[in-house]
Amino acid sequence: MEKAAGYEEAGKPPSLPPPPPTIPSNVKLERMKAPKYSIATRHVVGTSGRQISLLSNHYEVSVNATNAVFYQYTVTISSEDRVVESKGIGRKLVDKLYQTYSSELDGKRFAYDGEKSLYTVGPLPQNKFEFTIVLEESFAKRSPYCDDGSPVGIGKRTKRSFQSKTYKVELSYSAKVPLKSISLALEGHESDNSSQDALRVLDIILRQQAANRGCLLVRQSFFRDDSKNYVDVGGGVLGLRGFHSSFRPTQGGLSLNMDVSTTMILKPGPVIDFLKLNLNVNDVHFGNDAHFWLKAKRMLKNLRIKTTHRNMQFKIIGLSEKPCSEQYFPMKVKNGDTGEGQTVEITVYEYFTKHCGIELTYSANLPCLDVGKPKRPNYLPLELCSLVSLQRYTKALSSNQRATLVERSRQKPRDRIQTLNDAVRSNEFDRDPVLSACGISIGKELTKVNGRVLETPRLKVGNNEDCIPRNGRWNFNNKRLFDPKIIARWIVVNFSARCDMSRISRELISCARNKGIEMERPHTLIEEDRQAAHASPAARVEAMFEQILAKLPGPPDFILCVLPVRKNSDIYGPWKKKCLSDMGIVTQCISPGKINDQYLTNVLLKINTKLGGINSLLAIEQPSILPLIKDTPTLILGMDVSHGSPGRSDIPSIAAVVSSRYWPLISRYRASVRTQSPKVEMIDALFKPLPDGSKDDGIIRELLVDFYRTSNGRKPTQIIVFRDGVSESQFNQVLNIELDQIIKAYQHLGEADVPKFTVIVAQKNHHTKLFQANSPENVPAGTVVDTKIVHPRNYDFYMCAHAGMIGTSRPAHYHVLLDEIGFSPNDLQNLIHSLSYVYQRSTTAISIGNLLVSHPKFKFSRTFLSINLIII
Repeated sequence: MEKAAGYEEAGKPPSLPPPPPTIPSNVKLERMKAPKYSIATRHVVGTSGRQISLLSNHYEVSVNATNAVFYQYTVTISSEDRVVESKGIGRKLVDKLYQTYSSELDGKRFAYDGEKSLYTVGPLPQNKFEFTIVLEESFAKRSPYCDDGSPVGIGKRTKRSFQSKTYKVELSYSAKVPLKSISLALEGHESDNSSQDALRVLDIILRQQAANRGCLLVRQSFFRDDSKNYVDVGGGVLGLRGFHSSFRPTQGGLSLNMDVSTTMILKPGPVIDFLKLNLNVNDVHFGNDAHFWLKAKRMLKNLRIKTTHRNMQFKIIGLSEKPCSEQYFPMKVKNGDTGEGQTVEITVYEYFTKHCGIELTYSANLPCLDVGKPKRPNYLPLELCSLVSLQRYTKALSSNQRATLVERSRQKPRDRIQTLNDAVRSNEFDRDPVLSACGISIGKELTKVNGRVLETPRLKVGNNEDCIPRNGRWNFNNKRLFDPKIIARWIVVNFSARCDMSRISRELISCARNKGIEMERPHTLIEEDRQAAHASPAARVEAMFEQILAKLPGPPDFILCVLPVRKNSDIYGPWKKKCLSDMGIVTQCISPGKINDQYLTNVLLKINTKLGGINSLLAIEQPSILPLIKDTPTLILGMDVSHGSPGRSDIPSIAAVVSSRYWPLISRYRASVRTQSPKVEMIDALFKPLPDGSKDDGIIRELLVDFYRTSNGRKPTQIIVFRDGVSESQFNQVLNIELDQIIKAYQHLGEADVPKFTVIVAQKNHHTKLFQANSPENVPAGTVVDTKIVHPRNYDFYMCAHAGMIGTSRPAHYHVLLDEIGFSPNDLQNLIHSLSYVYQRSTTAISIGNLLVSHPKFKFSRTFLSINLIII
């Protein structure tokens, strides 16, 4: 990006730059450290596997005016000598600016981001402009009442005058953004990411086009207000289907990545109906419930409503302290004889029923909505107010809402292709004047891609039998577990679930013995005391443990816990905390509906894993034939950070790192979990030396010591790091902050030789989809793409290791940031594919290989943040 200092107004000498700041004599200058690592580039592509013809949701983009230059201008909006936040009003002002002053601007069209930046193709006549813009707003909008705010009697006609407000809009030149930087990036010559600025401008053009059509904009996605796109998930919340669009540089050239996207909005309609749905209340006669209205006030604050009697919009700032029939406000009335005004106190209910002639059926005993200002309230009866559409819902969804959203919004591959093609054609991107000025045109068909389907890894189960998965799935029918454990003492507890515990235990024992697990009869069956069933969840757990301690001579191997509901049981969290954190006892929770062999097998897979058993191994581990790993001690790490719900900045983020053990195996892992500052993505506990420097209390030291202990005293000389959950803008931080911390932790143990590293980022939060060109089904498990739609310079590839049974599969996007170990593309892709089959709790391939092993930790850690879980 070329900055404003290099751009002069015609006919004017350049202004001198300000003198450099004086550096105090006592300040020591330090040279900024150059990054130690840079992102790896691609050298060759993979060749293993059978060929498959695919389509991808990238649309070809041609650029005919590669020498075009975007000029960036800073937009400053002020009114009455005060700077105005441009969000919300900025687009209106810029639209009016163009309509009014188009000739002064040489008729150039804008691309405006809605806030501080405006772009044109080529320069404006001057570096700086100041424009005066007058916006007219309805004066009656300031009052929700039946007239201009000073009611004089029933039936008076509304006087709606217009109030003008004057704004000053200043445009000042900021920088040049050459479109040619994209061409250089496509050729692989870019080193400073300058093309990102040009791509950002192109994305802004698409966002502006969507804004002009009245769409809701959410980052790179846009959503049209159409009831056909609604998905009702309950609780007064709707899923709204829209589209993601972004320009991407690829090996095949510039492309437009289009995908179906969903955001959550509030259900438009009467406010009272929304409250009943959102707060789960059936009756409107809840005026005396203070707790209800406290929650309602928090939920409604800052929402926009439309009045049914005036068809005008307002923003809610709160609720009245008293019901509508008791909430007074001062009203000026005119004396019919003298014409003089006097102020009287009148209730909101009386005003609307008598002075406005509006019948209110249920508002008398309910609070009013306050749509005024803190010191000047304006009250509206609830039944006259409706929520306007396209208001985002940013709180976390419940489990039921998430399940409903997934169920109702998924699309089969062919349906998604049709939806995307229709969207590209209907949006008519080519007709945008700014894109036309750049010579940009967008294709109407999906990109054809050549992919490969990797060979399915073979598994070893009990009795050294081979198990061959089919399309990413396998089962244990007539098979035994590879390393089944002995369960001598265990118990069953039942939290008031309606089930036959004796039958469950008998069938579980029978299934376990068929799988090779030596499982004795349960030591005891404990039913929850009926009186305890009405206590709080924590009290119910404590009462249950009192019974357990009274009936058992010592701790059991594990406890089978039967819960009354399958999902969202309030017992689950307190029970897990008590068993795992307080007592150190393995537990398995179930809520059986239909009990069959498949259900019991899945339960036993979890139990055997928790007790240290192994359900299956990769055949390439017995004996190890893993390239570059079998002869060199290699540690595999998976790292991720989980954040709290949106808007909850008070909840700590949780960092989890899983690591392999028992080298040369790659199927056994343990985990370490730490809390850190909210919303911080970089893990800060990898290396944590104590203040005196004597000891490292970080995650990596703990995992290195475990690797040494379980791998016959061998120290890792190679480390493979899988990092989940980071964006492309954070890749350098992973390489030069987190990797540096891992190296320091290794050196702190007294090691001089640093291991070789391979660092891979796995992304699921992207919008590239793969489709079979000649089949309506999802792509087969093991599909890999590392050409055409991948980055033109960096080393990345897409892999869909799992079999998508419903909806459309989303591949994982792998970015190889560093490869000191020296894997070939075939070896690395086959290793990642194999890691997708090592998750011991599942009989399906998982989508991000080793990384998914860490995710169950987050669920528990949200309940009790101080515990480190070990999964063997």
